[in-house]
Amino acid sequence: MKLNNETLKNRAEWETKGYRLPEYDRAAMIARTRANPTWLHFGAGNIFKALHGMAAQRLLNEGVLDTGIIAVERMDRGGDKFDDLAVVVTLKADGSVEKNILGAIAETAYLYGGEERLNEIFRNPSLQLATFTITEKGYSLDAEDVKADLLTSPAEAKSYMGKVAALLLERFKAGAYPIAMVSTDNCSHNGDKLKAAMSAFAEAWGDAGFRAYIENGEKVSFPWTMIDKITPSPDLSVGAMLEADGLEGFAPVRNARGTVKAPYVNAEESEYLVLEDDFPNGRPALEKAGFYFTDRETVDKVERMKVCTCLNPLHTSLAVFGCLLGFEKISAEMQDADLKKLVETIGYKEGLPVVTDPGIIHPQDFIDTVVKVRIPNPFMPDTPQRIATDTSQKLPIRFGETIKAYLASDTLDVQDLRLIPLVHAGWLRYLMAVDDNGNAFAPSPDPLLETAQRFVKDFTLGEKPDCAKLEGLLRNKTVFGVDLVEAGLADKVCRYFEELCAGPGAVRATLHKYVTEE
Repeated sequence: MKLNNETLKNRAEWETKGYRLPEYDRAAMIARTRANPTWLHFGAGNIFKALHGMAAQRLLNEGVLDTGIIAVERMDRGGDKFDDLAVVVTLKADGSVEKNILGAIAETAYLYGGEERLNEIFRNPSLQLATFTITEKGYSLDAEDVKADLLTSPAEAKSYMGKVAALLLERFKAGAYPIAMVSTDNCSHNGDKLKAAMSAFAEAWGDAGFRAYIENGEKVSFPWTMIDKITPSPDLSVGAMLEADGLEGFAPVRNARGTVKAPYVNAEESEYLVLEDDFPNGRPALEKAGFYFTDRETVDKVERMKVCTCLNPLHTSLAVFGCLLGFEKISAEMQDADLKKLVETIGYKEGLPVVTDPGIIHPQDFIDTVVKVRIPNPFMPDTPQRIATDTSQKLPIRFGETIKAYLASDTLDVQDLRLIPLVHAGWLRYLMAVDDNGNAFAPSPDPLLETAQRFVKDFTLGEKPDCAKLEGLLRNKTVFGVDLVEAGLADKVCRYFEELCAGPGAVRATLHKYVTEE
């Protein structure tokens, strides 16, 4: 059974196999969207399909929307075999599975090779918002192709951000029509990162009118957002389940960059998208799909609640120790008493006291769902190895902000932090690339991996490390968010690290010792 518009006409066959199909006239929706697009999305990967796409689908089903989303891919790599359809599989904590055929993508446009169509879309006054999930590094101005584009003309732009800036320039020239440029990437103050990139190109290209257009919030807005939905890489067992249903061509494929691609997405049930309500050309009624619209200050509070305390630090803690202890699933770690105690203590005892309640989502409720439902979900194929990616970039926000809050507090003592420093020590032990059994493993990709590993290159498991060699790393505010020596935590981190290096089994012994210590 193939996935395409023709096979969907046989609804009974799909529904008998447990699939939920679009409940609207998809052909009419596609025609309306192509003529008068309202929503375009850059970076049409897993989280986009599972969150943004399914939200649009629910509203199309209910008649709240009558247009869909135009998805932007980098380039056409051989045509669409599935008529812009995808399968979204929700893996619930109770073991049930929900299978949806996502039909809300009306069209796929291409950033490279499809410039004419994208220019046409951006010239259309009907376009209300362009959303993004391109990862935090996608907004960087330090990449060589971006630097080159800043020295050339809009027509010659080759970088991702340069191409987006050229499209926004096209909209300005067509009539300076309003639009919201909405980053929904998982990074702090994401709207500012997107605005900084667009402003840099406007400045470099020397168009004063275009610069003024970008700076005019009544014309172009860059809302802050907070996104949260776990969407691991397509899992082989999910693909096998779909193929058992009779779907053809659903085996995942790993491309040259290591990214797993598949015509399906597997995701958890829980989801949050909080957006600053700043849309100068109007917006879809996405609050009816469960999204939160609020002010910038509240978005910031929610983002800090999640990233600094209630989810991301717990994930990183499990990632570091999960890799050292040989775990292959995050959910399995939550069946381990020591690791469960680790994240509960970091979340509830060390982090929660410095969280500001954003009001729209209560921190205690959020962390309860994380610890009791989301992370332990045995049906989510998420791995510590995936989450350990770019750990050096995560530590300063996920733990550094809590340390800063303790240092600034009149009532809290930074020396009361016991397990956050243990995670720092665990990361140093992780850099040795030797697990708790003494076997070598490959650390996950990280831009600072080689630099950080130089500090531990002379250490051997079973020998007491010379922690004086770590001072340069422990003082690195870029990595830890604070100078751990100045913060008074370096000695504690080093003591933990010495214990973790004592020999095979030392990671488990040290972890157990400190999570059970009152």
